[in-house]
Amino acid sequence: MPRDPDPPPAKRFKPGSPFSRLDKKKPGMLLPRAGHAPVNVDAQRKQLPIYQSRTQLINQIRQLHSAVFIGETGSGKTTQIPQYLYEAGIGRQGIIGITQPRRVAAISLAARVAEEKKVQLGKLVGYTVRFEDVTSSETKLKFMTDGMLLREAIGDPLLLRYTVVILDEAHERTVHTDVLFGVVKAAQRKRIEQNKIPLKEAPASHDILVFMTGQEEIEALARTCRDISKHLPESCGPMTVVPLYASLPPAQQLRVFQPAPKGSRKVVLSTNIAETSITISGIKYVIDTGMVKAKRYNPDSGLEVLAVQRVSKAQAWQRSGRAGREDAGSCYRLYTEEEFDNLANMTVPEIQRCNLASVILQLLALGVPDVLNFDFMSKPSPESLRTAVEQLCILGAVDRKDDHVSLTPLGKKMACFPLEPRFSKTLLISPDFSCAEEVLTIISLLSVDSVLYNPPARRDDVLAVRRKFISSEGDHMTLLNIYRAFKKVSGNKDWCRENFVNSRNMGLVLEVRAQLRDICIKMNMKLESSLSDLTNVRRCLAHGLFMNAAELQPDGSYVALDTHQPVAIHPSSVLFQAKPACVVFNELLHTSRCYMRDLCLVDAEWLQEAAPEYFRRKLRATKS
Repeated sequence: MPRDPDPPPAKRFKPGSPFSRLDKKKPGMLLPRAGHAPVNVDAQRKQLPIYQSRTQLINQIRQLHSAVFIGETGSGKTTQIPQYLYEAGIGRQGIIGITQPRRVAAISLAARVAEEKKVQLGKLVGYTVRFEDVTSSETKLKFMTDGMLLREAIGDPLLLRYTVVILDEAHERTVHTDVLFGVVKAAQRKRIEQNKIPLKEAPASHDILVFMTGQEEIEALARTCRDISKHLPESCGPMTVVPLYASLPPAQQLRVFQPAPKGSRKVVLSTNIAETSITISGIKYVIDTGMVKAKRYNPDSGLEVLAVQRVSKAQAWQRSGRAGREDAGSCYRLYTEEEFDNLANMTVPEIQRCNLASVILQLLALGVPDVLNFDFMSKPSPESLRTAVEQLCILGAVDRKDDHVSLTPLGKKMACFPLEPRFSKTLLISPDFSCAEEVLTIISLLSVDSVLYNPPARRDDVLAVRRKFISSEGDHMTLLNIYRAFKKVSGNKDWCRENFVNSRNMGLVLEVRAQLRDICIKMNMKLESSLSDLTNVRRCLAHGLFMNAAELQPDGSYVALDTHQPVAIHPSSVLFQAKPACVVFNELLHTSRCYMRDLCLVDAEWLQEAAPEYFRRKLRATKS
């Protein structure tokens, strides 16, 4: 791969075009590059494209209660607008809240703005993400995930702590952002009606970056690239191949920010985490496969599936915008112009392609009187809303009379946990099975990115060390064994390395578990351990996750009991080579087939115990 090839027939974006940065200096969130002389932070801020519009922006915002900001990636919107508001005295009476769809963005943006303001993180500038709060009474600029602001709204529907709310990355149309639009609009309207302070809304080297769909594809291409780099002609510089995906250990994730060795070209192979969440310095070329892995929900089947699908035009432009941030750049799309023209203009909002049970439960906890007619920015289909209410009814979380839906006592308790309803239910019933401590651990393990690290180059080593943790009862019990071993060595990092465990994610599990346990204690739940007897743990999981159950068929295949859809055990499961009669699973992944991931062996009788009427109805529907 030559260092300076003749420009091939690719889309080129010159500085000043709508698809490249407007100026050649550092973008708003760039991390410092080793070997470069430090640039004064104030000077950096003034070099951002948005600085030219600072006075005009402030004047406009003073006159408006709501505003929409549209600007190019890297122009400085996210880092600068909150500071401009604070410096101009707008919103200083309370907190200026800035939401992000992803926790990594909320944390890194808060750190960047704290650096620019020359303050300690957690003082004037702080952040709140799930299970982590780095704020204080002094915090005025608060970055947070959209889910965190939504949870705050349960206790404070008028968002009285905030004078300005900025919904950033609104174009991504996540479920939480879409719901927040409705919640913030309602808070804004009521505050004006009650003569309270109004609430203001504002959404808002020659290295290569390759966009791919997931870890397996990235690691396979990384091996290929490393093989190719060994056979390049002498005129070509070597390649430094750097993977980037969520379950990669933190130290390896940080490698993407380090410059390649002198004379070498960095090739970053990334999931869509690099579309908006982070900025990687030095990217000159982007290669876009045009595919992304995303959740897709079918209300007719009631199943949520993680599937590989085409990107939208908006995502394609977002990806191309990662090239040439500091100079002219090129984007190579691995699909035809005709295919591009046929892409959807915008990504379907997450709220229209996911299970809405959590959303409905949160809205009911917020006190929304008519959840079925809530003012969604993009209204989900009636079938999705109906299915979500039906699932909550089956879980015992809501009562429905005609079109009126209300929380049951159990539903009120479920809404107290920042979890999917099925996990909240599982945790709440765990004292009945004398295994609350184990269920707390399992749900915490499932609430963070994978704690297991599986480098393909060391597959045999991974299999050898994991053998001592494997449980024939399934993946949940295997994870429980790994957690217990981790606790036994007090989280020793050498132990984590030797056993291919992601120490940072396991640390997050401890934090999540502690917070969930505190909620349980406040509810006076009896927290017992089943110790070495895990049968009760599996019975509890069967009673909580019965809607995600599958049964072995005479021909050796599996069908989901809820929908009678054919499913298969994912190769990563410890049960892959086994043929258990009945399992519950965590999620479905659709690639060449529909795979179940994270399985637990259960008895069919336990499922019937859990929801006899539900399974009777399913049986009747199947026969008819």
